[in-house]
Amino acid sequence: HETRLSADEDMASELHFSSSLTEEEREEVLQELTKLEEEIGTLKQVLASKEKQHADLRQKLGATSLNDLRNNLSRGWHDVQTSTAYKKTSETLSTAGQKTSAAFSTLGSALTRKFGDMRNSPSFKSFEEKVETTVSTIKTKVGGGEAGGSFEEVLSSAAHASAQDTPTNHLTDSSERPR
Repeated sequence: HETRLSADEDMASELHFSSSLTEEEREEVLQELTKLEEEIGTLKQVLASKEKQHADLRQKLGATSLNDLRNNLSRGWHDVQTSTAYKKTSETLSTAGQKTSAAFSTLGSALTRKFGDMRNSPSFKSFEEKVETTVSTIKTKVGGGEAGGSFEEVLSSAAHASAQDTPTNHLTDSSERPR
């Protein structure tokens, strides 16, 4: 407390009071300042005591710091949501989301249209015919029969034919070996 008083005295001496204050008035102001600082200190002590009493009573009622924190956060979030800035930001983000959704929808439609155009192009038709011819040739060579059918059928047929040509169990028991 004395440190505070000397700091105030130092501040007062640094201010170099104008000649409007006499030495008596200066002493009076310093005494009033000291008295106020003592009252402030007392009030701080009383407040700390009241805050401790408040916390003790709340604890007796079952209110915990966690509940207080939860309530404060809940209240704070409500305050944020009702603020003008939050509402404007929310509206802006909602509008941006709608515009983005519309843009992706338009992009999807454009891509679908382009793929449709590409599929109908002479280059793609030529490629498609070459693939069909190749599939038909493979099926004829592997399946040995009719051409046509889906690609899955051709693969299934090829796998089946390949499995039949592969020797799977040519190992014989030693008692069955010719001598």
